[in-house]
Amino acid sequence: MSKKIWSAFVVVCSFAMLAGWAAPARAQMPEVKEKPRMYTYVAFWTIPRAQWADEAKQNMADDKITEKDIADGLIVAYGDDTNLVHQVDGATHDTWFSAMSMGNLLKTLDQFYKSGSATSAVDLAATKHWDEIFVSRYYNWHPGSVKEGYSSVAMYTLKADAPHDAVDFLSKNLFVPILEQQLADGTILEYEIDTEAIHTEAPGTIWVNYIAANADALDKVSAAVRAGSKENPLRGPAISSMVDFTPHRDYLVRTNATYK
Repeated sequence: MSKKIWSAFVVVCSFAMLAGWAAPARAQMPEVKEKPRMYTYVAFWTIPRAQWADEAKQNMADDKITEKDIADGLIVAYGDDTNLVHQVDGATHDTWFSAMSMGNLLKTLDQFYKSGSATSAVDLAATKHWDEIFVSRYYNWHPGSVKEGYSSVAMYTLKADAPHDAVDFLSKNLFVPILEQQLADGTILEYEIDTEAIHTEAPGTIWVNYIAANADALDKVSAAVRAGSKENPLRGPAISSMVDFTPHRDYLVRTNATYK
């Protein structure tokens, strides 16, 4: 998520940004195919600033559960995020884990409830809390752990009359080619294209997530996006016919994550 899952592509403007995801014409990338479904559970928290250190300690305690589950093959990834660009009513932190089935995802969630983690002092101190379950069919990563990385997430909303395969089209032709190149270059460590598995918001929302290796990597991805925009200027009209940019939002967070 990544996970996960705050959405934050930091680039120029909404229209130019999405249009720019087209991979440079000269790049010869393998055909993009959807992968088995990967599910991600994300718990969002608005934690008072005085409890931020306690939240970090709680995350370390919770890692004992996810470390065992990833070793046992129950989940494939886990982590936590700290928001860097705060909104008045937004979350300050989130924790997440990913599995290759809804069943395994809920088994890990059940362990958190039984451990008492869900009623820890710092979580009870939160002024707001909500959960999301996402599903991705387009993702990839380098196995291993990252500490204090940067996750960038962009949220897009499809128009009501967008084609039924709009997510596949955008993923295969725009998002994945450039993200795969950035992954191969080591600029990013993971990416995924998420939609809601359990709809707590209106259907048609897409989250594009990636974890940058460091702060400079954010600039490298942005430069690649701008280059793609210049080399593929005709992509814009096709994209704007599918996406409503009015509700578009970006998020930027610091991430601790482990991928199997």
